[in-house]
Amino acid sequence: MNGPEGDAEFWAGIDWRSEEASVKRLRQRIYRAARNGDMKRVRNLQKLMLRSRANTLTSVRRVAQQSTGKKTAGIDGVVALTPKDRGSLARKTLAQPDIPAKPVKRASRRRMGRPGRWAFLSYATAQTRRG
Repeated sequence: MNGPEGDAEFWAGIDWRSEEASVKRLRQRIYRAARNGDMKRVRNLQKLMLRSRANTLTSVRRVAQQSTGKKTAGIDGVVALTPKDRGSLARKTLAQPDIPAKPVKRASRRRMGRPGRWAFLSYATAQTRRG
């Protein structure tokens, strides 16, 4: 994250295997602590997970690259489809880890096969969909 490199290079330079392994190890630690009934350790590990760089990066990747809803913009209008956009979103999320949650965008759609019925969908912002 240090250095004058651009957002696209930052995104391409991430070692995803090691980041996902780090997140997996932390999840396993949380599971083992919960299984053993050590709730204080569970809470501390969950806080560590929220502040983890690896968790933030894999969450941004999941939301912006792997998710089927990656082309759906939230209330902030952000759709990060290019590596430069993903790198920029990851850097912003890492720089401000405790962003206050914004309200979700509510959209109403007619329900198929149910005349006169409406379904309400909620879209979160790209930065609050992590974790």
